Amino acid sequence: MTGAPGAPTSAALAERATAADTAGDLLAAMLAEPAGRSSPSVYETGRVVSLAPWLTGHDERIAWLVARQRPDGAWGGPEGYALVPTLSATEALLAALLRRDGGPVGRERLVRAVHDGLVALHDRLTGPTAPPPPDLPATDLIVPAMTELLAGRLDALRDQPVDALARWRGARPLPLPDGMDGDRLDRVRMLLAAGRPLPEKLAHALEVVGPSARRAVGVGPVDPGTVGASPAATAAWLGARPERDEPGRRYLEDLVRQYGGPVPCASPIAVFERSWVLGTLSRAGVPMRVPAALTDGLRAALGPAGTPTGPGLPPDADTTSATLYALARLGHPVDPTALRPYDTGEHFCTWPGEDGASITTNAHVLDALGHLLPDGGPAASWLASAVRRVTGWLLDQQEPDGRWSDRWHASPYYATCCATLALAEYGHGDGARRAVERAARWVLATQRPDGSWGRWAGSAEETAYAVQILTAAGRRAGSASAAAAVGRGAAWLSGADDVDGDPDLWHDKDLYRPTLIVQATVHAARRLAEGGATSG
Repeated sequence: MTGAPGAPTSAALAERATAADTAGDLLAAMLAEPAGRSSPSVYETGRVVSLAPWLTGHDERIAWLVARQRPDGAWGGPEGYALVPTLSATEALLAALLRRDGGPVGRERLVRAVHDGLVALHDRLTGPTAPPPPDLPATDLIVPAMTELLAGRLDALRDQPVDALARWRGARPLPLPDGMDGDRLDRVRMLLAAGRPLPEKLAHALEVVGPSARRAVGVGPVDPGTVGASPAATAAWLGARPERDEPGRRYLEDLVRQYGGPVPCASPIAVFERSWVLGTLSRAGVPMRVPAALTDGLRAALGPAGTPTGPGLPPDADTTSATLYALARLGHPVDPTALRPYDTGEHFCTWPGEDGASITTNAHVLDALGHLLPDGGPAASWLASAVRRVTGWLLDQQEPDGRWSDRWHASPYYATCCATLALAEYGHGDGARRAVERAARWVLATQRPDGSWGRWAGSAEETAYAVQILTAAGRRAGSASAAAAVGRGAAWLSGADDVDGDPDLWHDKDLYRPTLIVQATVHAARRLAEGGATSG
């Protein structure tokens, strides 16, 4: 998988120049948008429409939601991924209808969108034959809260009848998915009512508690004005028409300007975005001159417990390890003991008290600690132990067909890429080698006829992960079939000039796409397919 020895050819030099230009564009974009960028969220935009009709761009958000409704009446991704965004969008548009909002969309179009959303919810997305909702953050809070809120909106139709929605007046409440109830939501609301502090991570979904979120004691905006790094949570905390100079309102107004009306699931995400982009490009050997502002910002973000994805969120091992890894690769190593609080003795939790465990968090921990191990200093003994334990844990989690799956991403290609790259570079023993080879065989077996890879359809992001897996496996055991598959994947990627058409695959309250991270992933894969190094 490596280029021929000797001086680089003119084609190789041209490739390096192209890669450098691309990296430069990505670095410039991160500086130009210091809050980071991800795809707009149907769920989050729906909540802002419902909670903050006073916010600039209200009509644009309504029109955006209507334009993104699927032909079948639902919103969002395939299968159970449609439930949360469809609940949010339907409730938001019904709220707008009851307020007689809608602007250029028009009342008739708004009524049709609400009707079709209700049909999708009642006929396909709930009930015994509905696909189960995936393991997204706060789904067990959001679905009961949204079901309750939507029922209240439908009751309000009694006072403001709409002929086209007559069948929904007095309709039975939507059933909750099997195994889900409102008990946890009730407990969270009781905590807030009693004036007791909420767990820090719940601030990201503060909107689920309803009216008591407004100016809730113990919760409030942090710089740059966000509550829980969430537009919805911030709008819920602000309540009705706050003053324009309030930090929370300024935060929302800035987001509306950045995104043109709709809003993302989380913002700011600068540490998350910068650490992933820089680590990905560096690992692939993409030449770049990293501005000091980017590395200085990452160093400043690290505290005794590491760093969160964004302001208002708790520190986590995933973002912390990615930050440590990126800094170390760029020649700015930092003491890794900020990860100690997440060490369970067997694996690393994303945050203390996590329900379950994450493949990708542990793969990123292995990256960071494995890279820092040769110069471990006083922490060398712990580093060596942690690298052995995380290696063993990842090996135990591999599925029989060779893939890994994870709670932070819809595609197994992402989790498999994270685990494979970490094990190929920092895993110990024959077990790591065999796991990498099994992963490569799974990737080879799942390539699509057109050369792409993807869970639901071929995508640039997932094809880029597959290319990285095969090049990593090629370093451990060369394979002609892997080289041919990489070539077909690279040819497919060459026609994928823009990732904006890719599906949203990352897990938050809704599926989303961290734009620059995905772009960096694709650029790194293209570089690797041309023979760029992945270690060093």
